[in-house]
Amino acid sequence: SDEAEHGTATVALIQGNVPRSGLEFNAQRRAVLDYHARETHKLAVDVRAGKVPRPDYVLWPENSSDIDPFEYPDGAAVIEQAVKDIGVPVSVGAVVEKDGELLNEQILWDPVKGPTQTYDKRQIQPFGEYLPLRSLVGAINKSWTEMARQDFSRGTAPGVFGIHGAKVGLATCYEAAFDWAVRDTVTHGAQMISVPSNNATFDRSEMTYQQLAMSRVRAVEHSRTVTVPVTSGVSAVIMPDGRITQKTGMFVPAYLVQKVPLRTSTTPATELGVLPEIALVLVAAGGIGWAVGSGLRARRAADA
Repeated sequence: SDEAEHGTATVALIQGNVPRSGLEFNAQRRAVLDYHARETHKLAVDVRAGKVPRPDYVLWPENSSDIDPFEYPDGAAVIEQAVKDIGVPVSVGAVVEKDGELLNEQILWDPVKGPTQTYDKRQIQPFGEYLPLRSLVGAINKSWTEMARQDFSRGTAPGVFGIHGAKVGLATCYEAAFDWAVRDTVTHGAQMISVPSNNATFDRSEMTYQQLAMSRVRAVEHSRTVTVPVTSGVSAVIMPDGRITQKTGMFVPAYLVQKVPLRTSTTPATELGVLPEIALVLVAAGGIGWAVGSGLRARRAADA
């Protein structure tokens, strides 16, 4: 069902685009942040002109700030100006350093209070965000370890931002592939889910569409609206029944604005989590055991 159970929220997704695709998407300092700020200013102009409704909150993608706004005042100033212009809270994605740890973080930036709530990505990506078996890899080829000099640290708490009475669950990019990382945002009260991602590293490959398909599955699984704000496309709004109602092109700046239902009911998938999977594994293991046992008994009977 797509019916609203806790009212609705008007959400905006910002796709700022990137100067170049692939792993070098952020080679030009602050360009990615500037692009997302520029598209947010464009949205603000269109809101004031009455072309689109004013959103209750704005969702930027993962890595939408290519510099740490807590470390670099110029980055914080660019974000601050964009947030004040649109006049509502904006969730900003950035890589931040805290106490010597690197974190892939979503920062809720309020137009009055500045940065308030944060969510640190928990399911970090092997080879993208940390290097498994670092010492072994370094022994094979030292240049590989130099490309990823420091592993990201994992967040510890589920991401649920409270924004203007709505509870928005966050599953950053790769996390959408993991049942638990999405489910526990809903069990912690999320009434909609957002999957901020940086698909610039996928270039124009099918991986973008695979990830979008995963987000559609999550929408149906938990009967929640899912928004997918992405740096370079495809950004999308997905209804709780899995329908895509709006989406952008790839490698173009764009924004999406839509009123979406907020839902509080839970599905069997939300309630049961991995229990059905465990039950199926046990049934399969039992079936294999029974088949092996039957085969051994038949062989003994034949030998006798």
